[in-house]
Amino acid sequence: MAISTKLMMRQGQALVMTPQLLQAIKLLQFSNLELSAFLHDELERNPLLEAQEGDYADGPAAEREASHSDDFRVESQGEADHFGAEPHEGDWARDSLAVDSATLSSDLGADLSNTFDPEGPAVTAQAPREAMEGAGLSATSWSGSAGGGGDDGEAPNLEAYVASRPSLHEHLAEQLALVCPEPGRRMIGQAIIDGIDETGYLREAIEEIADRLGAGLAETEAVLAAIQSFEPSGVGARDLAECLAIQLKERDRYDPAMQIFVANLALVAKRDFAQLAKLCGVDGEDIADMAAELRSLDPKPGRAFGDSPIQPLVADVIVRAAPDGSWHVELNSDALPRVLVNHSYAAKVSAGARDGDKTFISTCLQNANWLTKSLEQRSRTILKVASEIVRLQDAFLAKGVEHLRPLNLRTIADAIGMHESTVSRVTSNKYMMTPRGIFELKYFFSASIATTSGAEAHSAESVRFRIKQMIDRETADDVLSDDAIVAKLKAIDIDIARRTVAKYRDSLRIPSSVDRRRAKMAMAREQVH
Repeated sequence: MAISTKLMMRQGQALVMTPQLLQAIKLLQFSNLELSAFLHDELERNPLLEAQEGDYADGPAAEREASHSDDFRVESQGEADHFGAEPHEGDWARDSLAVDSATLSSDLGADLSNTFDPEGPAVTAQAPREAMEGAGLSATSWSGSAGGGGDDGEAPNLEAYVASRPSLHEHLAEQLALVCPEPGRRMIGQAIIDGIDETGYLREAIEEIADRLGAGLAETEAVLAAIQSFEPSGVGARDLAECLAIQLKERDRYDPAMQIFVANLALVAKRDFAQLAKLCGVDGEDIADMAAELRSLDPKPGRAFGDSPIQPLVADVIVRAAPDGSWHVELNSDALPRVLVNHSYAAKVSAGARDGDKTFISTCLQNANWLTKSLEQRSRTILKVASEIVRLQDAFLAKGVEHLRPLNLRTIADAIGMHESTVSRVTSNKYMMTPRGIFELKYFFSASIATTSGAEAHSAESVRFRIKQMIDRETADDVLSDDAIVAKLKAIDIDIARRTVAKYRDSLRIPSSVDRRRAKMAMAREQVH
């Protein structure tokens, strides 16, 4: 067969990812904070875009608000319990302690001080609204999308009058200037301070600091010892044991028995007080006093300077219970500023502009119109997905987490006629405010656990909650093993393997039955003393 060149024509279809299409996909995945930052940049680049503050329900926007809500009629399945907001995993792990040294710092301080802060979903701050003056145009000359209210931009900035809090590094640098007036030692001290993280621990090896500065190791360690005497007490330590030792030395409580006690923090985390009593050569009452001494120490001395103010979580969707038993789903209009297109200004500028300027104005107007349409489409898609989630998880809203149904992305995608990737983008970094608390949309998707009778499957999240409830009801004389939990779950028609129970227990940061029994017995002895 001879080889030759030929010119052929074929017809086919292909998806062309234009820059605008790519940006629309990104808009769908943005959280309200990220979207607010993006809109802020667009407002600076595009002169035809402006952010109008005011009542979202005024004028033509009221019709859009009406279209951004939906009602669902669901049959009541009994009175709602008083479970309240869904607990976070940090609450379930209040009495658990990790043994490994990497997590011992946070877990030990949490358990010994009984001031463990529950871990929850990452909170997002509501983006600051841009206050921009209007151009004196009539309401009919504006068209736009999405919005929220805010101030008029004329109120004084009260934050400008608030004194700034010094950072941990600044606080240490001030003390260093008083203790080390020599330039050489002050340079070494500043290098050590730069290696201290926000919790107050030195994360860089002292040998590396000495080699980098060309200083002697003995002199560098002497400067480190001086920094470890600074306030807050325990700062500059290289591990948890050294941090606790520094604080105990300042209290004159670092005797030989306490040294052994601090050197065996792994046993302290396990509450193996019997073994600690043998190692320290003291009785159980002294061990209890030493444990109480550790409770008064701060395992993270730098957190008083490094903590940032807690920002409120802004929900993208709000779900309210209607008097007739239905659920009212609507978008949170206060989550984003209202973006408007100034058509009057575009027409006025284009009338007297040159050809090059007309091209620029036309491009800006096209981009502004595309942005407002994309925001409208984003709002409709979020509302559509959230409404379907509420329809399928109405039992959870009415009765609690035990009635959470197993759900996957394909179920939602088939119900609303969209692709799974679109649903995945919508549920990322989006939050729903319900009568039971604020949840990320991803929370409502969980794997299914089969039943022993072949009935409807259980949600993995609801099974995790049942395991947590069983362990919470334990007593020191009746601690459930993983096999016992499997037997109890099968008794209520949940078919689950022992390794799955162990995996769920680990995800809840709940220790094993042996560690729980030892901890409960230690707590009982402490209460007796």
